[in-house]
Amino acid sequence: MSTFTTSDGTEIFFKDWGTGQPVVFSHGWPLNADAWDGQSRLVADNGFRAVAHDRRGHGRSAQPWQGNHMDQYADDLAELIESLDLENVVLVGHSTGGGEVTRYIGRHGTARVAKVVLLGAVPPLMLRTDANPEGTPIEAFDGIRAGVEGDRSQFYWDLSEAFFGFNRPDATPSEGMRRAFWLWSMQVGIKAAYDCVKQFSESDFTEDLGRIDVPTLIAHGADDQIVPIAASAEKTALLVKDSTLKVYPGAPHGLVGDFEKAFNADLLEFIKS
Repeated sequence: MSTFTTSDGTEIFFKDWGTGQPVVFSHGWPLNADAWDGQSRLVADNGFRAVAHDRRGHGRSAQPWQGNHMDQYADDLAELIESLDLENVVLVGHSTGGGEVTRYIGRHGTARVAKVVLLGAVPPLMLRTDANPEGTPIEAFDGIRAGVEGDRSQFYWDLSEAFFGFNRPDATPSEGMRRAFWLWSMQVGIKAAYDCVKQFSESDFTEDLGRIDVPTLIAHGADDQIVPIAASAEKTALLVKDSTLKVYPGAPHGLVGDFEKAFNADLLEFIKS
Protein backbone atom coordinates (compact mmCIF):
# COMPACT_ATOMS: atom_id res chain seq x y z
CA MET A 1 0.00 0.00 0.00
CA SER A 2 1.08 3.59 -0.62
CA THR A 3 1.22 5.58 2.59
CA PHE A 4 2.95 8.60 4.05
CA THR A 5 3.35 9.70 7.66
CA THR A 6 2.21 13.14 8.76
CA SER A 7 4.22 15.39 11.05
CA ASP A 8 2.18 14.19 14.04
CA GLY A 9 2.97 10.55 13.24
CA THR A 10 -0.29 9.53 11.54
CA GLU A 11 -0.01 7.10 8.64
CA ILE A 12 -2.23 8.14 5.71
CA PHE A 13 -3.15 5.76 2.89
CA PHE A 14 -3.42 7.06 -0.66
CA LYS A 15 -3.85 5.87 -4.24
CA ASP A 16 -1.67 7.30 -7.01
CA TRP A 17 -2.78 6.37 -10.52
CA GLY A 18 -1.60 7.61 -13.91
CA THR A 19 0.67 10.44 -14.96
CA GLY A 20 0.23 14.06 -15.93
CA GLN A 21 -1.37 17.02 -14.20
CA PRO A 22 -2.47 15.83 -10.72
CA VAL A 23 -6.12 15.65 -9.73
CA VAL A 24 -6.40 15.16 -5.96
CA PHE A 25 -9.66 13.79 -4.57
CA SER A 26 -11.02 14.27 -1.03
CA HIS A 27 -13.89 11.98 0.01
CA GLY A 28 -17.04 12.51 2.02
CA TRP A 29 -18.01 11.27 5.48
CA PRO A 30 -17.90 8.43 6.49
CA LEU A 31 -16.32 6.96 3.35
CA ASN A 32 -12.80 6.61 1.96
CA ALA A 33 -10.85 6.98 -1.30
CA ASP A 34 -12.70 4.04 -2.87
CA ALA A 35 -15.72 6.30 -3.30
CA TRP A 36 -13.70 8.15 -5.96
CA ASP A 37 -12.53 5.07 -7.90
CA GLY A 38 -14.71 5.78 -10.93
CA GLN A 39 -13.51 9.36 -11.25
CA SER A 40 -9.89 8.42 -10.45
CA ARG A 41 -9.88 5.88 -13.26
CA LEU A 42 -11.60 8.36 -15.58
CA VAL A 43 -9.00 11.08 -15.16
CA ALA A 44 -6.06 8.64 -15.22
CA ASP A 45 -7.39 7.18 -18.47
CA ASN A 46 -7.45 10.70 -19.91
CA GLY A 47 -3.89 11.75 -19.25
CA PHE A 48 -4.09 12.99 -15.68
CA ARG A 49 -2.59 11.74 -12.42
CA ALA A 50 -5.25 10.72 -9.89
CA VAL A 51 -4.40 10.90 -6.18
CA ALA A 52 -6.99 9.97 -3.54
CA HIS A 53 -6.36 9.46 0.16
CA ASP A 54 -8.25 8.03 3.11
CA ARG A 55 -8.80 10.79 5.67
CA ARG A 56 -7.23 10.11 9.06
CA GLY A 57 -9.46 7.76 11.02
CA HIS A 58 -11.07 6.48 7.82
CA GLY A 59 -10.48 3.50 5.56
CA ARG A 60 -6.92 2.21 5.55
CA SER A 61 -5.38 5.23 7.27
CA ALA A 62 -4.39 5.16 10.93
CA GLN A 63 -6.99 5.89 13.61
CA PRO A 64 -5.35 8.34 16.02
CA TRP A 65 -7.32 9.66 18.97
CA GLN A 66 -6.29 13.21 18.17
CA GLY A 67 -6.60 15.42 15.13
CA ASN A 68 -10.14 14.64 13.99
CA HIS A 69 -10.90 18.25 13.06
CA MET A 70 -11.10 20.29 9.87
CA ASP A 71 -7.83 22.20 10.30
CA GLN A 72 -5.93 18.93 10.70
CA TYR A 73 -7.71 17.37 7.72
CA ALA A 74 -6.58 20.35 5.64
CA ASP A 75 -3.04 20.10 6.97
CA ASP A 76 -2.94 16.36 6.20
CA LEU A 77 -3.98 17.17 2.63
CA ALA A 78 -1.23 19.78 2.44
CA GLU A 79 1.35 17.27 3.67
CA LEU A 80 0.18 14.73 1.09
CA ILE A 81 0.51 17.27 -1.71
CA GLU A 82 3.92 18.37 -0.45
CA SER A 83 5.20 14.82 0.10
CA LEU A 84 4.44 14.01 -3.55
CA ASP A 85 5.65 17.48 -4.62
CA LEU A 86 2.50 18.07 -6.63
CA GLU A 87 2.10 21.29 -8.61
CA ASN A 88 -0.72 22.70 -10.77
CA VAL A 89 -3.18 20.56 -8.82
CA VAL A 90 -6.90 20.21 -9.47
CA LEU A 91 -8.50 19.74 -6.05
CA VAL A 92 -11.78 17.80 -6.04
CA GLY A 93 -13.84 17.43 -2.86
CA HIS A 94 -17.19 15.78 -2.21
CA SER A 95 -19.31 16.67 0.84
CA THR A 96 -16.96 16.80 3.86
CA GLY A 97 -14.10 16.52 1.37
CA GLY A 98 -15.31 19.79 -0.13
CA GLY A 99 -14.87 21.36 3.28
CA GLU A 100 -11.41 19.83 3.54
CA VAL A 101 -10.40 21.28 0.15
CA THR A 102 -11.83 24.69 1.04
CA ARG A 103 -10.08 24.80 4.41
CA TYR A 104 -6.83 23.69 2.73
CA ILE A 105 -6.95 26.82 0.57
CA GLY A 106 -7.89 28.94 3.55
CA ARG A 107 -4.82 27.72 5.44
CA HIS A 108 -2.32 27.02 2.66
CA GLY A 109 -3.34 29.16 -0.30
CA THR A 110 -3.36 28.27 -4.00
CA ALA A 111 0.35 28.27 -4.85
CA ARG A 112 0.09 24.59 -5.81
CA VAL A 113 -3.53 24.72 -7.03
CA ALA A 114 -4.79 25.31 -10.58
CA LYS A 115 -8.51 24.58 -10.20
CA VAL A 116 -11.09 23.44 -7.66
CA VAL A 117 -14.16 21.21 -7.94
CA LEU A 118 -16.69 21.15 -5.11
CA LEU A 119 -19.30 18.38 -5.43
CA GLY A 120 -22.20 18.25 -2.99
CA ALA A 121 -19.88 20.15 -0.67
CA VAL A 122 -20.69 21.30 2.86
CA PRO A 123 -19.42 24.94 2.65
CA PRO A 124 -20.13 27.58 3.61
CA LEU A 125 -22.00 26.27 6.71
CA MET A 126 -24.42 23.38 7.15
CA LEU A 127 -25.76 24.26 10.60
CA ARG A 128 -28.89 26.40 10.93
CA THR A 129 -28.17 29.62 12.81
CA ASP A 130 -29.85 33.03 13.00
CA ALA A 131 -27.50 34.17 10.24
CA ASN A 132 -27.96 30.93 8.27
CA PRO A 133 -31.69 30.11 8.41
CA GLU A 134 -31.42 27.83 5.35
CA GLY A 135 -29.18 25.46 7.31
CA THR A 136 -30.00 22.14 8.95
CA PRO A 137 -31.12 22.13 12.62
CA ILE A 138 -28.64 20.87 15.22
CA GLU A 139 -31.10 18.10 16.14
CA ALA A 140 -30.42 16.39 12.81
CA PHE A 141 -26.70 16.24 13.56
CA ASP A 142 -27.40 15.08 17.10
CA GLY A 143 -29.32 12.24 15.48
CA ILE A 144 -26.30 11.34 13.36
CA ARG A 145 -24.11 11.26 16.46
CA ALA A 146 -26.63 9.05 18.21
CA GLY A 147 -26.61 6.70 15.22
CA VAL A 148 -22.81 6.47 15.27
CA GLU A 149 -22.79 5.85 19.03
CA GLY A 150 -25.56 3.29 18.88
CA ASP A 151 -26.06 0.61 16.24
CA ARG A 152 -23.81 2.26 13.67
CA SER A 153 -23.98 -0.71 11.31
CA GLN A 154 -27.75 -0.31 10.95
CA PHE A 155 -27.42 3.47 10.93
CA TYR A 156 -25.01 3.46 7.97
CA TRP A 157 -27.22 1.03 6.08
CA ASP A 158 -30.27 3.23 6.63
CA LEU A 159 -28.33 6.38 5.73
CA SER A 160 -27.29 4.93 2.38
CA GLU A 161 -30.87 5.08 1.13
CA ALA A 162 -31.23 8.86 1.35
CA PHE A 163 -27.55 9.37 0.44
CA PHE A 164 -28.18 7.92 -3.02
CA GLY A 165 -31.78 9.11 -3.26
CA PHE A 166 -33.09 5.56 -3.38
CA ASN A 167 -36.03 6.62 -1.18
CA ARG A 168 -37.52 8.66 -4.03
CA PRO A 169 -40.49 7.16 -5.97
CA ASP A 170 -38.75 7.30 -9.36
CA ALA A 171 -35.40 5.96 -8.13
CA THR A 172 -33.81 2.69 -9.24
CA PRO A 173 -32.29 1.36 -6.01
CA SER A 174 -29.01 -0.54 -6.10
CA GLU A 175 -28.40 -2.89 -3.20
CA GLY A 176 -24.80 -3.15 -4.41
CA MET A 177 -24.23 0.60 -3.98
CA ARG A 178 -25.80 0.48 -0.53
CA ARG A 179 -23.58 -2.44 0.45
CA ALA A 180 -20.50 -0.57 -0.79
CA PHE A 181 -21.50 2.52 1.23
CA TRP A 182 -22.00 0.35 4.32
CA LEU A 183 -18.64 -1.38 3.85
CA TRP A 184 -16.71 1.86 3.47
CA SER A 185 -18.54 3.41 6.41
CA MET A 186 -17.80 0.50 8.72
CA GLN A 187 -14.07 1.01 8.14
CA VAL A 188 -14.02 4.41 9.84
CA GLY A 189 -13.10 4.40 13.51
CA ILE A 190 -15.95 5.33 15.81
CA LYS A 191 -13.98 8.19 17.39
CA ALA A 192 -13.17 9.72 13.99
CA ALA A 193 -16.72 9.17 12.74
CA TYR A 194 -18.24 10.83 15.81
CA ASP A 195 -15.83 13.77 15.89
CA CYS A 196 -16.23 14.46 12.19
CA VAL A 197 -19.96 15.15 12.52
CA LYS A 198 -19.23 18.41 14.34
CA GLN A 199 -16.58 19.29 11.77
CA PHE A 200 -18.75 18.94 8.68
CA SER A 201 -21.83 20.46 10.30
CA GLU A 202 -20.48 23.37 12.37
CA SER A 203 -17.35 24.49 10.51
CA ASP A 204 -17.83 27.92 8.92
CA PHE A 205 -15.94 28.08 5.61
CA THR A 206 -17.02 31.60 4.61
CA GLU A 207 -13.56 33.15 4.95
CA ASP A 208 -11.89 30.15 3.30
CA LEU A 209 -14.17 30.43 0.28
CA GLY A 210 -13.18 34.07 -0.10
CA ARG A 211 -9.55 32.99 -0.49
CA ILE A 212 -10.24 30.77 -3.51
CA ASP A 213 -8.76 32.65 -6.47
CA VAL A 214 -8.65 29.90 -9.12
CA PRO A 215 -11.38 28.62 -11.47
CA THR A 216 -13.91 26.62 -9.47
CA LEU A 217 -16.67 24.25 -10.52
CA ILE A 218 -19.46 23.97 -7.95
CA ALA A 219 -21.58 20.91 -8.73
CA HIS A 220 -24.62 19.91 -6.69
CA GLY A 221 -27.72 17.77 -6.90
CA ALA A 222 -30.97 19.70 -6.70
CA ASP A 223 -32.51 16.89 -4.61
CA ASP A 224 -29.58 16.48 -2.21
CA GLN A 225 -31.15 15.29 1.07
CA ILE A 226 -27.85 15.23 2.96
CA VAL A 227 -26.38 18.65 2.08
CA PRO A 228 -29.34 20.73 0.87
CA ILE A 229 -28.37 23.03 -1.98
CA ALA A 230 -29.89 26.25 -0.61
CA ALA A 231 -27.49 26.40 2.32
CA SER A 232 -24.45 25.16 0.41
CA ALA A 233 -23.77 25.42 -3.32
CA GLU A 234 -26.06 28.37 -3.95
CA LYS A 235 -24.28 30.40 -1.27
CA THR A 236 -20.83 29.13 -2.17
CA ALA A 237 -21.27 30.27 -5.76
CA LEU A 238 -21.80 33.83 -4.51
CA LEU A 239 -18.65 33.74 -2.38
CA VAL A 240 -16.16 32.24 -4.85
CA LYS A 241 -15.10 34.83 -7.42
CA ASP A 242 -14.29 32.70 -10.46
CA SER A 243 -16.91 30.00 -10.07
CA THR A 244 -19.43 28.13 -12.18
CA LEU A 245 -22.49 26.56 -10.55
CA LYS A 246 -23.72 23.34 -12.13
CA VAL A 247 -27.00 21.98 -10.75
CA TYR A 248 -28.21 18.47 -11.60
CA PRO A 249 -32.03 18.43 -11.47
CA GLY A 250 -33.36 15.58 -9.32
CA ALA A 251 -29.88 14.41 -8.34
CA PRO A 252 -29.11 13.12 -4.82
CA HIS A 253 -26.02 13.60 -2.66
CA GLY A 254 -24.27 10.47 -3.86
CA LEU A 255 -24.38 10.54 -7.65
CA VAL A 256 -25.25 7.27 -9.38
CA GLY A 257 -26.33 6.22 -12.86
CA ASP A 258 -27.02 9.03 -15.30
CA PHE A 259 -26.32 11.65 -12.63
CA GLU A 260 -22.80 10.31 -12.16
CA LYS A 261 -22.25 10.14 -15.93
CA ALA A 262 -23.29 13.80 -16.24
CA PHE A 263 -20.89 14.85 -13.48
CA ASN A 264 -18.05 12.79 -14.96
CA ALA A 265 -18.48 14.56 -18.29
CA ASP A 266 -18.49 17.96 -16.60
CA LEU A 267 -15.47 17.06 -14.46
CA LEU A 268 -13.43 15.95 -17.47
CA GLU A 269 -14.43 19.01 -19.50
CA PHE A 270 -13.51 21.33 -16.62
CA ILE A 271 -10.10 19.86 -15.88
CA LYS A 272 -9.22 19.79 -19.60
CA SER A 273 -10.26 23.41 -20.18
